Amino acid sequence: MSNYRRVYLSGGLCFFTVVTFRRQCFLIDDDVRAALREGIQLTRQSKPFEIVAWVLLPDHLHCIWRLPSGDADFSSRWGMIKRFVTQRCGERLNRPEWLNARRRNRQQGTLWQHRFWDHLIRDEDDFNRHMDYIHWNPVKHGFASKVADWPYSSFHRLVRRGWYAENWGENIAFDNGSEFGE
Repeated sequence: MSNYRRVYLSGGLCFFTVVTFRRQCFLIDDDVRAALREGIQLTRQSKPFEIVAWVLLPDHLHCIWRLPSGDADFSSRWGMIKRFVTQRCGERLNRPEWLNARRRNRQQGTLWQHRFWDHLIRDEDDFNRHMDYIHWNPVKHGFASKVADWPYSSFHRLVRRGWYAENWGENIAFDNGSEFGE
């Protein structure tokens, strides 16, 4: 059993990796993207948070959230979002043959890995490294030859805001270290 402990910081800036169960490739399907968007909107109504950066790949996603002052509860937010997507898309995507007794007892489907990876952003350098990692991820996994070619990313919004140049990443070697929860 792991002794991993989550760090909860009120108003914190957190990096997350969320993965599908058995690395199923459905996250960029139209219905799943729509359910994610709606689940996030509904969750934000009762538990606000800001999405600073985001990338959606077929079998996992990475993002950075800023939580409001006085609130450190990202776990219940992820639970609400994952539950919503499961309710919306589970009929099509759920794989009953993959359900074991533990998943059945916990009333879990087969869309999501049970846990998620989180990392509290420590400083500006840590923030910048995670921002770059998020946006480089589609290239790292071979889904795009350039960062700007991947449509399911906050990269495009950040280019419009002047955070990144449109051609960012085209002439750099990126460290693909394993510290980011994949």
